[in-house]
Formats: sequence, C-alpha cells, structure tokens
Amino acid sequence: MAVLVVNAGHKIITGRMIGGASPAQVEPTFMGWGTGAGTTAATDTTLFTEATYGGYSRASASTSQQTTTVTDDTYQLVATLTNSSGGALTFTNAGTFDASTVGDLFVKGDFSGVPLNNGDSIAFTFKVQFS
Repeated sequence: MAVLVVNAGHKIITGRMIGGASPAQVEPTFMGWGTGAGTTAATDTTLFTEATYGGYSRASASTSQQTTTVTDDTYQLVATLTNSSGGALTFTNAGTFDASTVGDLFVKGDFSGVPLNNGDSIAFTFKVQFS
C-alpha cells in the first residue's frame, strides 16, 4: 500500500504558496476513487480505473488544518463517496484533484479492495503532514 503526494501535487503546493503562479493553482478539494489494480507512484496523474459510471462525479472534500506534531502541520481532506453504479464494486484506490473532472492529481492512495454494494458509502480521510 502506498499513499503519496504525487509530482503534480508538488506543483499545486508550490503554486499556491507563490499565489501568482500561472496558471493559478486551486485547492485540491475533489475526491475520486477507482477500481483498478496498481501501486501508487510519484509519477501517477490519474487513479487506477477511476469510477465514472452513470452520473457519478467526484465528491467535494472538506479541508482543514490539523495538528500531528506541531500546530497546523497537517492538511486534512475528508469526503464520503457512494457507490451508485447499480451493482457491487470493489474499490482499490482513491485520490484528490484540483478539479471536478480531469484536473491535477494531488494525493493518491491504494489499498486492498473494499467491496461496496450499490448504495453503500465509504468515507476517505487523507492527511498530508509537513514535517
């Protein structure tokens, strides 16, 4: 299992710090999930087989600063995704993006499959600690 701020995520971080980056970087508040197999790598730009079935769209994540070691050293994203595929699916990876479709991948994680029946939901929390 791997969870990484991918290379494009570094661009988001530094672009937001500069503030005047061109194009301007927006907060990566959109969360998606996938059903494909693989191990997350820094060079990834997409999820493994991102779920795009009937009417599905990335969820809006709530974001906050959290304290892990020192005050406000962690950026946290939380979103709940619901399987509305019409059938059972097994999800194997999730990530956050700076757009509701396409966009730059910020952080991605893979995991052993989590099976969800149609209508079931799962909450994802990503924590990016700066240390």
